[in-house]
Amino acid sequence: MTASEETIISVDPESQRRLREKGLDYRIADMAVDADAEGFLRADSRGFLDEDPTDAELAQTRETMRMRRNIGVYDPSAGTWPIATVNSWVTPLSVPGGEIDMWAISSVTVAGTHRRRGIARSLLEGELRAAANAGVPVAGLTASEATIYGRYGFGPAVPVMRFTVDTARAGWGGVETSAGRLIYADKQTLADDLERLHEASRGVRSGQIRGWRGRWQRMAGLAEGDKEAAAVRGVRFTDADGALQGAMAYTLAEVPGGFRSEMRIRSIITTSDDALRAIWRFVVQHDLVNKARVDLRPIDDPLPWLVADQRAVTAEVHDHGWLRVLDVEAALAARTYRAPLDLVIRVEDPLGFAAGDWRITIDDSGRCRLGATSDSPDVTLGVVELSTIYAGGVPAAQLAAAGRIHGADAAVEALSLAFLTTPSPLLGIWY
Repeated sequence: MTASEETIISVDPESQRRLREKGLDYRIADMAVDADAEGFLRADSRGFLDEDPTDAELAQTRETMRMRRNIGVYDPSAGTWPIATVNSWVTPLSVPGGEIDMWAISSVTVAGTHRRRGIARSLLEGELRAAANAGVPVAGLTASEATIYGRYGFGPAVPVMRFTVDTARAGWGGVETSAGRLIYADKQTLADDLERLHEASRGVRSGQIRGWRGRWQRMAGLAEGDKEAAAVRGVRFTDADGALQGAMAYTLAEVPGGFRSEMRIRSIITTSDDALRAIWRFVVQHDLVNKARVDLRPIDDPLPWLVADQRAVTAEVHDHGWLRVLDVEAALAARTYRAPLDLVIRVEDPLGFAAGDWRITIDDSGRCRLGATSDSPDVTLGVVELSTIYAGGVPAAQLAAAGRIHGADAAVEALSLAFLTTPSPLLGIWY
């Protein structure tokens, strides 16, 4: 269920107590209060090593942050800006067969002057307690550093692909696209298209969350302070009936010495294979472009099968969407599964939210029934591993081979088969 407004605006009392003992004030940064808003947003930019935002940037970002629960940690001896920040909101997360409420966590920063004091731990554990108390069964984030969040139970559940294409070598090898048109789009149309397409397509793949207006403005080059804004271009694909089915935002950067450019793709969103093929063909065959780069593509993207020379495509899989199961029964019951299953899992969770033994019964329709049990476990795994396999993009058998999941081979293989999903999960944005 969606957390109540009353819970959203409160801070976690345990983290508040811990930080107060360190002489720090842990409280809501109210975006309706000028001093709170400016201090939070400037501290957030400092934490991510960005330039200090202009007044126009502050005003634009503030509109997005009004929709979130923003918390600052304040040191009375260190000025009026918070020395640590975090924000959160409840958003639908797509899972196989449906969606579930997720507590999205963002803007996690601690000032370089206040490291190693347990502040980040208080922020993250405070968010998890707030989410659990609000009845939100899963938390999620995207991470600038991959080594931080496992200690809080998050697992890299949604891997994505980063492509680099040598377009001078690749050649087009795909089939012809059926009737449709690819045309240039102005920036406002591009922002609108990306927003519409994301919302129309996000339920197709597990791992996606709802976007927000500021995200699409940034992709389209309409965000204040975007140094590449003037270089942003966009194209849109419509079918034979004129219905929008795809869009791409990109920039071109000149490569010195050769009158050639590199295409840097900001976003590709499509709702049909025709649209995706048309956009990839535009990329591969673009005049005066020798290289194209794009990130946050699904790991089953067909690009390598659309070019004549697959060796011209460099594909790198990396972590992106991190999830954290808080309520095992609610989380597992919310999705569907690929194969029947009947076994007992033991989940180990040092923070206690997800710890316990459960019998999982999945019927032929892919629906799941769970219940606490005293039976001996067939499979034992930590909450990090459960969170990692939850979206269906990482095989349990792979984690077992790494010594991260324990059980008889047959039980692990059955668990792995049941949880995997197709198409591959995707998270196409940062948050």
